Amino acid sequence: MQIRSGLVDAIGRTPLIRLARASEATGCEILGKAEFMNPGQSVKDRAALWIIEDAVKRGELKPGGVIVEGTAGNTGIGLALVANALGYRTVIVIPETQSEEKKAMLRLAGAELVEVPAVPYKDPNNYVKLSGRLAEELAKTEPAGAIWANQFDNVANRQAHIDSTGPEIWDDLEGKVDGFVCAVGTGGTLAGCAMALKERNPAIKVAIADPPGAALYSYYTSGELKAEGSSITEGIGQGRITANLEGLTVDHAYQIPDSESVQVVFDLLEHEGLCLGGSSGVNVAGAIRLAKDLGPGHTIVTILCDYGTRYQSKLFDPAFLRSKELPVPGWLERAPKVDLAKVTQ
Repeated sequence: MQIRSGLVDAIGRTPLIRLARASEATGCEILGKAEFMNPGQSVKDRAALWIIEDAVKRGELKPGGVIVEGTAGNTGIGLALVANALGYRTVIVIPETQSEEKKAMLRLAGAELVEVPAVPYKDPNNYVKLSGRLAEELAKTEPAGAIWANQFDNVANRQAHIDSTGPEIWDDLEGKVDGFVCAVGTGGTLAGCAMALKERNPAIKVAIADPPGAALYSYYTSGELKAEGSSITEGIGQGRITANLEGLTVDHAYQIPDSESVQVVFDLLEHEGLCLGGSSGVNVAGAIRLAKDLGPGHTIVTILCDYGTRYQSKLFDPAFLRSKELPVPGWLERAPKVDLAKVTQ
Protein backbone atom coordinates (compact mmCIF):
# COMPACT_ATOMS: atom_id res chain seq x y z
CA MET A 1 0.00 0.00 0.00
CA GLN A 2 1.28 3.46 -0.92
CA ILE A 3 0.30 6.31 1.38
CA ARG A 4 1.03 9.94 0.49
CA SER A 5 1.77 12.26 3.41
CA GLY A 6 -0.59 15.09 2.54
CA LEU A 7 -1.45 17.19 -0.50
CA VAL A 8 2.12 18.20 -1.34
CA ASP A 9 3.28 14.59 -1.50
CA ALA A 10 0.35 13.75 -3.80
CA ILE A 11 1.50 16.12 -6.54
CA GLY A 12 3.00 14.34 -9.55
CA ARG A 13 3.42 10.70 -10.58
CA THR A 14 0.35 11.03 -12.79
CA PRO A 15 -0.32 8.17 -15.23
CA LEU A 16 -0.03 8.11 -18.99
CA ILE A 17 -3.33 7.36 -20.73
CA ARG A 18 -3.44 5.86 -24.22
CA LEU A 19 -5.74 7.93 -26.41
CA ALA A 20 -7.36 5.22 -28.49
CA ARG A 21 -8.97 7.19 -31.32
CA ALA A 22 -5.94 9.44 -31.91
CA SER A 23 -3.64 6.43 -31.82
CA GLU A 24 -5.75 4.39 -34.23
CA ALA A 25 -6.15 7.31 -36.64
CA THR A 26 -2.40 7.87 -36.92
CA GLY A 27 -0.85 4.43 -36.42
CA CYS A 28 1.15 5.86 -33.53
CA GLU A 29 0.87 5.46 -29.79
CA ILE A 30 -0.48 8.79 -28.58
CA LEU A 31 -0.36 9.09 -24.81
CA GLY A 32 -1.68 11.83 -22.57
CA LYS A 33 -0.07 12.53 -19.20
CA ALA A 34 -3.07 12.84 -16.90
CA GLU A 35 -2.15 16.05 -15.10
CA PHE A 36 -5.82 16.63 -14.25
CA MET A 37 -5.28 13.92 -11.61
CA ASN A 38 -3.08 16.19 -9.49
CA PRO A 39 -4.73 17.32 -6.21
CA GLY A 40 -5.51 20.77 -7.62
CA GLN A 41 -6.70 19.10 -10.83
CA SER A 42 -4.16 20.61 -13.20
CA VAL A 43 -0.57 20.50 -14.42
CA LYS A 44 0.02 23.81 -12.63
CA ASP A 45 0.21 22.10 -9.23
CA ARG A 46 3.79 21.17 -10.07
CA ALA A 47 4.86 24.73 -10.84
CA ALA A 48 3.05 26.00 -7.73
CA LEU A 49 4.91 23.58 -5.46
CA TRP A 50 8.35 24.24 -6.98
CA ILE A 51 7.86 28.02 -6.88
CA ILE A 52 6.86 27.96 -3.22
CA GLU A 53 9.63 25.57 -2.18
CA ASP A 54 12.21 27.62 -4.09
CA ALA A 55 11.09 30.83 -2.35
CA VAL A 56 11.35 29.10 1.03
CA LYS A 57 14.84 27.78 0.26
CA ARG A 58 16.01 31.26 -0.73
CA GLY A 59 14.61 32.72 2.50
CA GLU A 60 12.12 34.97 0.71
CA LEU A 61 8.95 33.24 1.92
CA LYS A 62 8.54 33.07 5.66
CA PRO A 63 5.95 31.26 7.81
CA GLY A 64 2.59 32.99 7.50
CA GLY A 65 3.72 34.97 4.45
CA VAL A 66 1.60 35.95 1.47
CA ILE A 67 2.02 34.63 -2.08
CA VAL A 68 0.80 36.97 -4.82
CA GLU A 69 0.31 35.88 -8.41
CA GLY A 70 -1.27 36.93 -11.68
CA THR A 71 -2.87 33.91 -13.29
CA ALA A 72 -5.54 32.71 -15.69
CA GLY A 73 -6.64 30.41 -12.87
CA ASN A 74 -4.93 27.04 -12.58
CA THR A 75 -1.59 28.25 -11.19
CA GLY A 76 -3.52 30.32 -8.69
CA ILE A 77 -5.53 27.28 -7.61
CA GLY A 78 -2.35 25.23 -7.22
CA LEU A 79 -0.67 28.01 -5.24
CA ALA A 80 -3.71 28.45 -2.97
CA LEU A 81 -3.96 24.74 -2.16
CA VAL A 82 -0.23 24.25 -1.59
CA ALA A 83 -0.18 27.44 0.49
CA ASN A 84 -3.02 26.12 2.64
CA ALA A 85 -1.11 22.88 3.22
CA LEU A 86 2.11 24.69 4.16
CA GLY A 87 0.75 27.62 6.16
CA TYR A 88 0.78 30.56 3.74
CA ARG A 89 -1.88 32.88 2.30
CA THR A 90 -2.57 33.78 -1.31
CA VAL A 91 -3.71 36.86 -3.24
CA ILE A 92 -4.60 36.07 -6.83
CA VAL A 93 -4.99 38.62 -9.64
CA ILE A 94 -7.06 37.22 -12.50
CA PRO A 95 -8.46 38.66 -15.76
CA GLU A 96 -12.21 39.06 -15.35
CA THR A 97 -12.75 37.19 -18.64
CA GLN A 98 -11.68 33.85 -17.16
CA SER A 99 -14.24 31.17 -16.40
CA GLU A 100 -16.51 31.54 -13.38
CA GLU A 101 -15.70 27.95 -12.42
CA LYS A 102 -12.02 28.80 -11.88
CA LYS A 103 -12.87 31.94 -9.93
CA ALA A 104 -15.22 29.96 -7.69
CA MET A 105 -12.51 27.37 -7.00
CA LEU A 106 -10.01 30.08 -6.08
CA ARG A 107 -12.44 31.55 -3.57
CA LEU A 108 -13.21 28.09 -2.22
CA ALA A 109 -9.48 27.53 -1.71
CA GLY A 110 -9.34 30.67 0.43
CA ALA A 111 -7.49 32.92 -2.00
CA GLU A 112 -8.19 36.64 -1.97
CA LEU A 113 -9.31 37.17 -5.56
CA VAL A 114 -8.64 40.43 -7.42
CA GLU A 115 -10.45 40.59 -10.78
CA VAL A 116 -9.09 43.05 -13.35
CA PRO A 117 -9.91 43.95 -16.96
CA ALA A 118 -8.20 41.81 -19.59
CA VAL A 119 -5.64 44.03 -21.32
CA PRO A 120 -2.51 43.21 -23.38
CA TYR A 121 0.83 42.54 -21.70
CA LYS A 122 2.20 45.87 -22.94
CA ASP A 123 -0.42 47.67 -20.82
CA PRO A 124 0.91 48.57 -17.33
CA ASN A 125 -2.34 47.28 -15.86
CA ASN A 126 -2.02 43.84 -17.42
CA TYR A 127 -2.84 41.29 -14.72
CA VAL A 128 0.74 39.98 -14.59
CA LYS A 129 2.34 43.41 -14.14
CA LEU A 130 -0.33 44.51 -11.69
CA SER A 131 0.25 41.42 -9.55
CA GLY A 132 3.96 42.26 -9.34
CA ARG A 133 3.23 45.78 -8.08
CA LEU A 134 0.68 44.43 -5.63
CA ALA A 135 3.26 42.02 -4.20
CA GLU A 136 5.67 44.92 -3.67
CA GLU A 137 3.03 46.90 -1.78
CA LEU A 138 1.94 43.97 0.39
CA ALA A 139 5.58 43.20 1.24
CA LYS A 140 5.68 46.58 3.00
CA THR A 141 2.63 45.97 5.19
CA GLU A 142 2.25 42.22 5.77
CA PRO A 143 3.84 41.17 9.08
CA ALA A 144 5.38 38.03 7.55
CA GLY A 145 6.04 39.65 4.18
CA ALA A 146 4.82 38.88 0.67
CA ILE A 147 6.38 37.43 -2.48
CA TRP A 148 5.48 37.52 -6.15
CA ALA A 149 5.30 34.02 -7.61
CA ASN A 150 5.97 35.41 -11.13
CA GLN A 151 5.23 32.11 -12.88
CA PHE A 152 6.03 33.45 -16.35
CA ASP A 153 9.63 34.43 -15.62
CA ASN A 154 10.37 32.37 -12.52
CA VAL A 155 12.35 29.40 -13.82
CA ALA A 156 11.42 27.33 -10.76
CA ASN A 157 8.33 26.71 -12.89
CA ARG A 158 10.39 25.12 -15.66
CA GLN A 159 12.50 23.26 -13.11
CA ALA A 160 9.39 21.46 -11.85
CA HIS A 161 9.11 19.71 -15.20
CA ILE A 162 12.85 19.13 -15.55
CA ASP A 163 12.80 17.43 -12.16
CA SER A 164 9.47 15.61 -12.29
CA THR A 165 7.24 15.56 -15.38
CA GLY A 166 9.91 14.84 -17.98
CA PRO A 167 11.65 12.10 -15.97
CA GLU A 168 8.29 10.50 -15.15
CA ILE A 169 7.47 10.25 -18.86
CA TRP A 170 10.89 8.77 -19.62
CA ASP A 171 10.74 6.25 -16.78
CA ASP A 172 7.17 5.12 -17.46
CA LEU A 173 8.02 4.47 -21.12
CA GLU A 174 11.48 3.08 -20.36
CA GLY A 175 12.87 5.66 -22.76
CA LYS A 176 10.66 4.54 -25.65
CA VAL A 177 9.36 7.99 -26.57
CA ASP A 178 9.76 9.66 -29.96
CA GLY A 179 7.98 12.99 -29.54
CA PHE A 180 6.56 15.43 -27.04
CA VAL A 181 4.12 18.24 -27.79
CA CYS A 182 2.14 20.78 -25.78
CA ALA A 183 0.89 24.33 -25.82
CA VAL A 184 2.49 27.26 -24.01
CA GLY A 185 1.09 29.50 -21.30
CA THR A 186 4.20 30.34 -19.31
CA GLY A 187 6.45 27.95 -21.24
CA GLY A 188 7.43 25.99 -18.16
CA THR A 189 5.81 22.68 -19.13
CA LEU A 190 7.00 22.58 -22.74
CA ALA A 191 10.53 23.82 -22.04
CA GLY A 192 11.02 21.76 -18.88
CA CYS A 193 9.79 18.50 -20.41
CA ALA A 194 11.73 19.17 -23.60
CA MET A 195 14.96 19.76 -21.69
CA ALA A 196 14.50 16.67 -19.53
CA LEU A 197 13.66 14.40 -22.46
CA LYS A 198 16.28 15.73 -24.88
CA GLU A 199 18.94 15.41 -22.20
CA ARG A 200 18.18 11.69 -22.18
CA ASN A 201 17.76 11.35 -25.95
CA PRO A 202 18.50 14.30 -28.26
CA ALA A 203 16.63 12.57 -31.10
CA ILE A 204 13.24 13.07 -29.41
CA LYS A 205 11.17 15.54 -31.43
CA VAL A 206 9.64 18.48 -29.56
CA ALA A 207 6.69 20.44 -30.90
CA ILE A 208 4.63 23.42 -29.83
CA ALA A 209 0.87 23.55 -30.39
CA ASP A 210 -0.27 27.17 -30.43
CA PRO A 211 -3.83 28.56 -30.49
CA PRO A 212 -4.83 31.50 -32.70
CA GLY A 213 -4.09 34.85 -31.07
CA ALA A 214 -0.74 33.63 -29.74
CA ALA A 215 2.59 34.59 -31.26
CA LEU A 216 4.83 31.58 -30.72
CA TYR A 217 3.77 29.61 -33.81
CA SER A 218 4.94 32.60 -35.84
CA TYR A 219 8.13 32.91 -33.77
CA TYR A 220 9.17 29.28 -34.16
CA THR A 221 8.37 29.19 -37.88
CA SER A 222 9.53 32.65 -39.04
CA GLY A 223 11.48 34.16 -36.14
CA GLU A 224 8.90 36.92 -35.71
CA LEU A 225 6.56 37.33 -32.74
CA LYS A 226 3.32 37.92 -34.60
CA ALA A 227 -0.19 37.14 -33.36
CA GLU A 228 -3.27 36.75 -35.53
CA GLY A 229 -6.82 35.73 -34.71
CA SER A 230 -8.28 34.78 -31.34
CA SER A 231 -9.20 31.71 -29.32
CA ILE A 232 -11.67 30.71 -26.63
CA THR A 233 -9.02 28.56 -24.96
CA GLU A 234 -7.96 29.87 -21.55
CA GLY A 235 -4.58 29.65 -19.87
CA ILE A 236 -2.45 29.24 -23.00
CA GLY A 237 -1.17 31.53 -25.71
CA GLN A 238 1.88 33.75 -25.32
CA GLY A 239 3.06 36.91 -27.04
CA ARG A 240 6.65 37.03 -25.79
CA ILE A 241 9.63 34.84 -24.93
CA THR A 242 9.36 34.33 -21.19
CA ALA A 243 12.34 33.36 -19.05
CA ASN A 244 10.94 29.83 -18.94
CA LEU A 245 11.11 29.64 -22.75
CA GLU A 246 14.67 30.93 -23.05
CA GLY A 247 16.95 28.34 -24.61
CA LEU A 248 14.10 26.21 -25.95
CA THR A 249 14.32 24.93 -29.50
CA VAL A 250 11.45 23.11 -31.14
CA ASP A 251 11.44 20.72 -34.08
CA HIS A 252 7.83 21.32 -35.16
CA ALA A 253 5.26 24.07 -34.63
CA TYR A 254 1.52 23.81 -35.19
CA GLN A 255 -1.25 26.36 -35.06
CA ILE A 256 -4.47 24.73 -33.89
CA PRO A 257 -7.74 26.56 -34.65
CA ASP A 258 -10.57 26.37 -32.12
CA SER A 259 -12.73 24.40 -34.55
CA GLU A 260 -10.10 21.63 -34.44
CA SER A 261 -9.30 21.70 -30.72
CA VAL A 262 -12.89 21.78 -29.43
CA GLN A 263 -13.81 18.86 -31.69
CA VAL A 264 -10.99 16.87 -30.09
CA VAL A 265 -12.35 17.79 -26.63
CA PHE A 266 -15.85 16.64 -27.60
CA ASP A 267 -14.58 13.38 -29.12
CA LEU A 268 -12.50 12.56 -26.04
CA LEU A 269 -15.52 13.00 -23.79
CA GLU A 270 -18.03 11.19 -26.00
CA HIS A 271 -15.86 8.23 -26.99
CA GLU A 272 -13.19 7.88 -24.29
CA GLY A 273 -14.84 9.30 -21.17
CA LEU A 274 -12.21 12.01 -20.69
CA CYS A 275 -13.70 15.39 -19.75
CA LEU A 276 -10.90 17.85 -20.48
CA GLY A 277 -10.40 21.57 -20.98
CA GLY A 278 -9.63 23.41 -24.19
CA SER A 279 -5.85 23.39 -23.76
CA SER A 280 -5.92 19.59 -23.71
CA GLY A 281 -7.77 19.73 -27.02
CA VAL A 282 -5.00 21.89 -28.47
CA ASN A 283 -2.39 19.48 -27.10
CA VAL A 284 -4.01 16.31 -28.45
CA ALA A 285 -4.61 17.96 -31.84
CA GLY A 286 -0.90 18.87 -31.84
CA ALA A 287 0.03 15.29 -30.97
CA ILE A 288 -2.06 14.03 -33.90
CA ARG A 289 -0.28 16.45 -36.24
CA LEU A 290 3.15 15.43 -34.92
CA ALA A 291 2.25 11.75 -35.31
CA LYS A 292 1.28 12.35 -38.94
CA ASP A 293 4.57 14.17 -39.56
CA LEU A 294 6.67 11.43 -37.95
CA GLY A 295 4.69 8.58 -39.51
CA PRO A 296 3.24 5.36 -38.07
CA GLY A 297 4.98 3.40 -35.34
CA HIS A 298 6.08 6.30 -33.13
CA THR A 299 5.19 7.11 -29.53
CA ILE A 300 4.00 10.67 -28.90
CA VAL A 301 3.30 12.15 -25.46
CA THR A 302 1.28 15.23 -24.63
CA ILE A 303 -0.28 16.84 -21.55
CA LEU A 304 -3.90 16.46 -20.43
CA CYS A 305 -3.90 19.71 -18.49
CA ASP A 306 -7.14 19.96 -16.53
CA TYR A 307 -10.81 18.96 -16.30
CA GLY A 308 -13.38 20.34 -18.70
CA THR A 309 -15.64 21.14 -15.75
CA ARG A 310 -13.48 24.24 -15.17
CA TYR A 311 -14.89 25.65 -18.43
CA GLN A 312 -18.38 24.15 -18.44
CA SER A 313 -20.20 27.47 -18.77
CA LYS A 314 -18.36 28.20 -22.01
CA LEU A 315 -16.82 25.14 -23.60
CA PHE A 316 -19.92 22.98 -23.13
CA ASP A 317 -22.59 25.62 -23.68
CA PRO A 318 -24.24 25.33 -27.13
CA ALA A 319 -25.24 29.01 -27.20
CA PHE A 320 -21.68 30.14 -26.42
CA LEU A 321 -20.22 27.81 -29.03
CA ARG A 322 -22.63 29.03 -31.68
CA SER A 323 -21.80 32.65 -30.80
CA LYS A 324 -18.18 31.85 -31.67
CA GLU A 325 -19.19 29.94 -34.82
CA LEU A 326 -17.83 26.70 -33.35
CA PRO A 327 -19.23 23.20 -33.80
CA VAL A 328 -21.80 21.92 -31.31
CA PRO A 329 -21.70 18.14 -30.86
CA GLY A 330 -24.98 16.35 -31.39
CA TRP A 331 -24.87 14.68 -27.99
CA LEU A 332 -24.68 18.09 -26.30
CA GLU A 333 -27.77 19.23 -28.18
CA ARG A 334 -29.60 15.95 -27.49
CA ALA A 335 -28.85 15.67 -23.76
CA PRO A 336 -31.83 13.74 -22.34
CA LYS A 337 -34.28 15.56 -20.08
CA VAL A 338 -35.66 13.42 -17.27
CA ASP A 339 -39.28 13.95 -16.20
CA LEU A 340 -39.28 12.96 -12.52
CA ALA A 341 -43.08 13.17 -12.39
CA LYS A 342 -43.27 10.05 -14.57
CA VAL A 343 -41.07 7.91 -12.34
CA THR A 344 -41.80 9.07 -8.81
CA GLN A 345 -44.63 7.60 -6.71
